[in-house]
Amino acid sequence: MYQHISLSGEPIDLPVGKVVCVGRNYLDHIQELNNEVPAEPLLFMKPATALCEISKPLVIPADMGECHNELEVALLVAQPLRQCSSEQTAADALYGVGLALDLTLRDVQQKLKDKGQPWERAKAFDGACPVSSFTPLDASFDLGNLDFSLTINGEVRQQGNTKMMMRDALSLLCAISEVFTLQPGDIVLTGTPKGVGPLHQGDNLQLKMAPWFDIHTKVGE
Repeated sequence: MYQHISLSGEPIDLPVGKVVCVGRNYLDHIQELNNEVPAEPLLFMKPATALCEISKPLVIPADMGECHNELEVALLVAQPLRQCSSEQTAADALYGVGLALDLTLRDVQQKLKDKGQPWERAKAFDGACPVSSFTPLDASFDLGNLDFSLTINGEVRQQGNTKMMMRDALSLLCAISEVFTLQPGDIVLTGTPKGVGPLHQGDNLQLKMAPWFDIHTKVGE
């Protein structure tokens, strides 16, 4: 069963909650999928059952078309946030930062989009949100300038920096809290840069966010 883990490998004393995802927050990703630029944050959710440890082999649903990688910076909430208008309050409510994959059944999603239906069947299945450990925030941590990347089978697939976000992490937390309350143990995924593509059984993945994360994992056979 999934449990939030600190960078040192110790369990974090927070419950496992919902995952709030932000779509279309990097312009280059919007352009690669020919999507419209949203006027306000595009929000959707994954249930707690979508969470799994990213270090363990990823499980991709069979016979449901392509499953795409979407690498994202993940924020772990430690204090309740509701109707928050202060970015400092939002920052104070965080435990820390990690990396996550928003696994997406792209063919399923496209059919849902064509029908104007919600995306959960494509994004909220069991194991759809592999997550790393979390490094605590400190005063020197700059959420607005984090480099991160995904390499698959030795080739860089995704590379981004949080300064490329259309809406920065703290303003996203405030905007989300105006729609619904963020509770301790919730995770917020902040969007993905360009480079999404299909994953295949046996693929070897390396996820990096220096100096905190250099994660090696694979897609299960």
